[in-house]
Amino acid sequence: MPPTPRPALLAAALLLLGATTGCSLLAVQDTRTPGGAAAPVPPRQVVLTAAQALDDVGGARIDVVEEGPDGRRTATGTLSWGARDEGALTVTDERGAGQLTVRDGALDLAYQGAPPRHADRDTAESLDPRAADAAPGGYAGGWMTGLITNPGSRAYAMAQTGKLGSLGGEQLAGVTVAHYRGSATVAEYFAADGELTPGRLAAVVDWYHRRGVQAIGYDVWVGPGEQLLKLRETVRGSAGTTVTTTDVSALAAGDATPPAGT
Repeated sequence: MPPTPRPALLAAALLLLGATTGCSLLAVQDTRTPGGAAAPVPPRQVVLTAAQALDDVGGARIDVVEEGPDGRRTATGTLSWGARDEGALTVTDERGAGQLTVRDGALDLAYQGAPPRHADRDTAESLDPRAADAAPGGYAGGWMTGLITNPGSRAYAMAQTGKLGSLGGEQLAGVTVAHYRGSATVAEYFAADGELTPGRLAAVVDWYHRRGVQAIGYDVWVGPGEQLLKLRETVRGSAGTTVTTTDVSALAAGDATPPAGT
């Protein structure tokens, strides 16, 4: 994933949507039909509301697994955004196990026995082991930028650009949750990032198109209390299918854990 809208932009966009529909996103849950029964809430509204709720919390624990033709990668730890731009993640990839920390937009990635490597949010992709295969402008597939981005931003982008449908309720960790699925073209999905310059957007879209990827598929799981609990991105291309699953556990407001050693 490339960088997605900053939290302030996400909040502003969601509030604007609520204003233009004549109600807040939360209020849509109380819509009634003429007969008095509760009207079904469109999947798009549910996902937007859950994305806003996670954004408001300001932090989460994330557990990420990417599986595809190039192998398996994992990351687990905490991430905070907004007033506190921090993160502490343990990652495993082609280079082995490493510690990724974020503070005020500065990234440090240290693998066992190797000196730390440094980047910032705009150059996060340079830390990816596949950076040698990056597109012009440094896009290497989005693994690193996805790890340091509020997961709600990705759900927001799909809800804004894709066609979401409901797959009904199912059990997740002993809780009944709602499962939604959608897809969007590569160009539409990444264009939802209002901070990508035209040149950067073109490079990202080209990276996918050169690999035979035309669309991004997304599954979203929302639990009671409008909690965004899980995301799954599916990318099918000429080399095979890559699936990235992110489990999200929202932290208590103001409870995001700062990076270790700070």
